[in-house]
Amino acid sequence: MTKLWGGRFQKSAEQWVDEFGASIGFDQKLVMEDIEGSQAHVKMLGACAILTEDETASILSGLETLKQKAAAGDLEYSTANEDIHLNLEKFLIDEIGPVGGKLHTGRSRNDQVATDMHLYLKNRVLEIIEEISRFQQAVVSQADAHIETIVSGYTHLQRAQPISFGHHLMTYFWMLQRDKERLQESLKRIDVSPLGAGAMSGTTFPIDRELAAGYLGFAGIYPNSIDAVSDRDFIVEFLSNASMLMMHLSRFAEEIILWSSEEFRFVELDDAFSTGSSIMPQKKNPDMAELIRGKTGRVYGNLFALLTTLKGLPLAYNKDMQEDKEGMFDTVHTLMGSLPIFEGMVRTMTVRTDSMEKAVSSDFSNATELADYLAAKGMPFREAHDVTGKLVFTCIQRGYYLKDLPLDEMKAASPLIDENIYETLKPRTAVDRRNSSGGTGFNQVRIQLEQAKKLLNE
Repeated sequence: MTKLWGGRFQKSAEQWVDEFGASIGFDQKLVMEDIEGSQAHVKMLGACAILTEDETASILSGLETLKQKAAAGDLEYSTANEDIHLNLEKFLIDEIGPVGGKLHTGRSRNDQVATDMHLYLKNRVLEIIEEISRFQQAVVSQADAHIETIVSGYTHLQRAQPISFGHHLMTYFWMLQRDKERLQESLKRIDVSPLGAGAMSGTTFPIDRELAAGYLGFAGIYPNSIDAVSDRDFIVEFLSNASMLMMHLSRFAEEIILWSSEEFRFVELDDAFSTGSSIMPQKKNPDMAELIRGKTGRVYGNLFALLTTLKGLPLAYNKDMQEDKEGMFDTVHTLMGSLPIFEGMVRTMTVRTDSMEKAVSSDFSNATELADYLAAKGMPFREAHDVTGKLVFTCIQRGYYLKDLPLDEMKAASPLIDENIYETLKPRTAVDRRNSSGGTGFNQVRIQLEQAKKLLNE
């Protein structure tokens, strides 16, 4: 088969070489974006009188036919035509005749593929932002239902202080909010058109790049033709933002895995998001959470792969840049799978309030309350810390907790302590009193939930 670019060549590559160099196996995902980019390009060529009205109408009609066939899955791609661009151009020529060859007037595959990826990523980022919002809504719903559910807060994976479970969940809302804002902000750099930059230096045809960009809904064009075809920063930025998002999902997944274990029993996952064991009948495994935690590594890998590919490339386009697509596609696929799974997992999980209450009532996570109590009565905090620590040690030796310590022993440690200490040591009191801005106090959690709901409504 004669290649569309083969005029200069006297010898054809062997099939296995063609297959190694071809990208149609993966860049066919860009079929709709490639057709839409071509439609905009042809409209612009017609408006600039570079193509006649009849040529413009014929090519647009052929492209629309290809679009319908692509939507129906009726296009059979060939590695002999290398990539999505040449496959579609060949289909177009077969559909409408030699006039289809005028489609490529005033552009190169270099600006064509860059345009496709800008269009693809713009659409996918908007979809990912919507998925994040749905996930945030699930977090807010669970947090709203558990404002006054008390759970042990942890540092170093050791029980630290009693907190509102709703407050803990809302931590992930704000992580996701930052992820969403980073993606929204990145659209400024995605929403730029390279179309018309040519191979690297523009074109001699009197094209109107702004007009073509407008047809495609882009906010603007690249001001430098070399930058337009060689820039992959927008993909690197997306992969970086995706890595941050997956890191947050992975942290949340890790906590859900711990909470659903027999050792914690804080939550139970819905059967739809769990699996069993092939040998142990009693098992209920948090496989979806584990998979999301595991898939974080592949998203990180896609980021580092592209950074490594780009780091030594001279300007402008190089074949190495064919490696920019698979990692981008894979990351989009991973996010679009992970986010709705996680949303469903959080929305349907059962919170075991009884286990949480038992845990927070049988530990020393209220020790800070005693230290703060003494400090509020005038004792220097470091001294209060020391007094409390010694009382904790006494309790450990005797096998009970601060709330069980007799008042006379408390007073022996410090005469500042009186009978109201037992109310102070209650987990509910400890949580409710932490009303500094952004704290775990019930009123503060309600305030941040109102802020969150307002953001979601916007």
